[in-house]
Amino acid sequence: MARNIQAVLFDMDNTLFDFLEAKLIACQRIVEHLGTGDAEAMLQYFLRENTGFEDLENIQDYLLDNKLYSEDNYAISCDLYDKVKVEALVLYPGVIETLQKLKEQRLDIALVTDAQSYNAIKRIERTQIGNYFDTVVTTDMTGAKKPDPKVFHYALNILKIPPSKALFVGDSPRRDIEPARKIGMQTAYAAYGDKRENGQKVEADITLSKISEIIDFIFEK
Repeated sequence: MARNIQAVLFDMDNTLFDFLEAKLIACQRIVEHLGTGDAEAMLQYFLRENTGFEDLENIQDYLLDNKLYSEDNYAISCDLYDKVKVEALVLYPGVIETLQKLKEQRLDIALVTDAQSYNAIKRIERTQIGNYFDTVVTTDMTGAKKPDPKVFHYALNILKIPPSKALFVGDSPRRDIEPARKIGMQTAYAAYGDKRENGQKVEADITLSKISEIIDFIFEK
């Protein structure tokens, strides 16, 4: 391995699968149940700066703002959202094959996500990727969220790998690539999954149009 990469750390949402699309599908199902509303507009509530990406109060705010709120509407909407967003998950092409090749080469593989453990487990089980990872690091384990460097160091310490020998793969320039670079990791920007920041001010060792491109990058002669 010319780059001397011993571990690959992956972000999860929008790096391994299109989570925004899954959330949009869930919002659409809610709108269909209500018989009115706009799924795209509901999704935007989850993308607001001052609310949590997974906070169900986003649904409550949408219902209130659109005069659709009732206790029953809120309860059913939350149940639909939690169920459908997981059912709608589809791995990007090449994810399984890429993870298999990394395992075959005996690299350490970690999943590093801002999701809570219970949400991460649901997504991992749905997409059947759990067996490929040596460790899964969630926000309730670290007590922090990316871009806090504590998150990256936490995963590296578990793997016992120095930053310089690790590659971080993520779709967010601000939350994945920049902080990983700052602590000395090599970085792969998953441009195919970046629908929120659109590559603004990204400096990465490689920009990926598909996830399988990390194989040639890691094992480049």
